[in-house]
Amino acid sequence: MAPSTRATLAYVAPFVLYVGMIPLGLPPQVLFPLRLVIVSAVILAISRPYLTGSPSQPLASVAVGLAVFLIWIGPDVLFGYRHHWLFENAITGKAGSSLPTGLQANPLFLAVRVVSSVALVPILEELFWRGWLMRWLIRNDFLKIPLGTYQGFSFWIVAVLFASEHGPYWEVGLAAGVIYNLWVVRTRNLANCMLAHAVTNGALAIYVLTGGRWQYWL
Repeated sequence: MAPSTRATLAYVAPFVLYVGMIPLGLPPQVLFPLRLVIVSAVILAISRPYLTGSPSQPLASVAVGLAVFLIWIGPDVLFGYRHHWLFENAITGKAGSSLPTGLQANPLFLAVRVVSSVALVPILEELFWRGWLMRWLIRNDFLKIPLGTYQGFSFWIVAVLFASEHGPYWEVGLAAGVIYNLWVVRTRNLANCMLAHAVTNGALAIYVLTGGRWQYWL
């Protein structure tokens, strides 16, 4: 396998698998554990050689992650506009959890959900969005583009697509995408973005579980 093909698989396959399993229509108690096992195995088998290095600015990355968390919940806390048609419509869906009530009180399922959110999603999303797509949009042979290279078109396309991934939370998703993009441009270190993303998701998980705000777990 050519090095470029191997690298593309390493950066893209975990994300494609994670998202691609959604249309299977599996119940959450099956889907989440299955994705955790399969995607984790793919990351270990294919992506691991590209997960080199550690966060160069860990404390700042934690601060960035907490800032994104506050941005994520801020509009609903301060203004409560989430049910406006701009955010809830036929395209974006509704801000409501798809989890059955029984699963919201199931410790094992919740543990899988938190691990997926905090340990798995930040890796697969940062590999895809800022590790691969942000560079691939500049040049198909993306490995020749240094990580964190700024180019306006790729920067904003990634930010907008990242926003679209988050349905009725698209506006805070856009803000998060811009911040994570800026962080990789500033630090040129994908591990910094993974850590920031993990902190955001971890803080959101705590917020969901302690306050029963299940709408944030679509």
